[in-house]
Amino acid sequence: MSMRDSSPVQANAVARAGHTPEPPHDACRRPLAGVRVLDLTNVLSGPFCAYQLAQMGADVVKVEMPRTGDLARQLGADEALNAKLMGASFLAQNGGKKSITANLKHPDGRAVLCDLVRTSDVLVENFRPGVMQRLGVGHDALRVVNQGLVYCAISGFGQTGPMRDAPAYDQIIQGLSGAMSITGDEDCAPMRVGYPIADTVGGLTAAFAIVSALMRRERSGEGAYIDVSMLDCMLGTMGWVVSNYLIAGQPPVPMGNDNFTAAPSGAFATGDGLINIAANKQEQFEALAKAVGCPEWITDERFARRDARKRNRAALNLALEQALSQRSAMAWEQALNAIGIPAGRVLSVPDALSSTQVESRELLRTLSQPPGVGRDITVTRTGFKLSGGDPEIDSPPPALGEHTDQVLADLGYSAERIAALREAGAI
Repeated sequence: MSMRDSSPVQANAVARAGHTPEPPHDACRRPLAGVRVLDLTNVLSGPFCAYQLAQMGADVVKVEMPRTGDLARQLGADEALNAKLMGASFLAQNGGKKSITANLKHPDGRAVLCDLVRTSDVLVENFRPGVMQRLGVGHDALRVVNQGLVYCAISGFGQTGPMRDAPAYDQIIQGLSGAMSITGDEDCAPMRVGYPIADTVGGLTAAFAIVSALMRRERSGEGAYIDVSMLDCMLGTMGWVVSNYLIAGQPPVPMGNDNFTAAPSGAFATGDGLINIAANKQEQFEALAKAVGCPEWITDERFARRDARKRNRAALNLALEQALSQRSAMAWEQALNAIGIPAGRVLSVPDALSSTQVESRELLRTLSQPPGVGRDITVTRTGFKLSGGDPEIDSPPPALGEHTDQVLADLGYSAERIAALREAGAI
């Protein structure tokens, strides 16, 4: 097979042959085995995107600034780890990656990046729009180096529009998307979602777009430029509330723990703890009424039909909590699920992580003593299983620049040249 006859992924794998060890046989079954990804991102949206690709078998090379690296290295609840540039926020989504340092403000650092691009399939960055172009390594410049490159730019507002240059963090996007306006209830809204949902949704969207572009490239040989807007991503996931406004003319309002599509559906107090109940179907409501000892609700005009229940939600919720007060949330969870009514306790994060369901799915992975950490750490894996081999990472999160010499040597750099680049501040 010649380089010309091969697909871009195969061609880049061939270009790296002789410099990198042959992957183990089982690695070849992983969906993105043979794909090299350059991760130029910081903090969350971009690193989370590249982490998903790493778990699918991609060879992810994280390109970081010398001395400081990804800002997430300094973020997290353990100050000692932050000081070591191995903060918990960094450890959470950088397993399975290599780390090299390159100063993109230095011409030799940019030359290193171009050499990496020649043998890579994907580049992900989440700088503000225009930063990569000003450095001379934007999409147009890198496409000359590698026409098959899939270039993904993640930003708060995208590469176009009047807000393209505005700075953006997760909470800014939550506010501008309208998500905060419908989170909480009438007394406490607007309220941010309790974790960085805009960053996370942006990263997942970017990973999906990258894999889609790689599939198209297998057929056409074309590279791609992907423009991911976190604001667009958030609005795209809000389809139900958006469509209720655009199609049905109903402006969304904060409803706390209540489900705007049905009643009773939300979080309810019990004799011990909160429980979520989703009696969204008529048969589920009727079964619930019988289960809590109130069959008369089935014929009560206030509750008999879905729309009537929604109009009389407050009265129904009050009556339901009175009935639920006779037993604990755990007891109700078991009893209601047994008769086909979706129900689940409201757990803390530690309780959720230690639940038998999460344990049985092996969602958590313990990594042996990442460099500079001094102890084992536990991180989450992807949220799905895959026949032929579940998503997995092969190595712990890297120390800053841990693989610089190795990766550059794989590209053909001599030890003397690497030393000179380091002395010049280019790496």
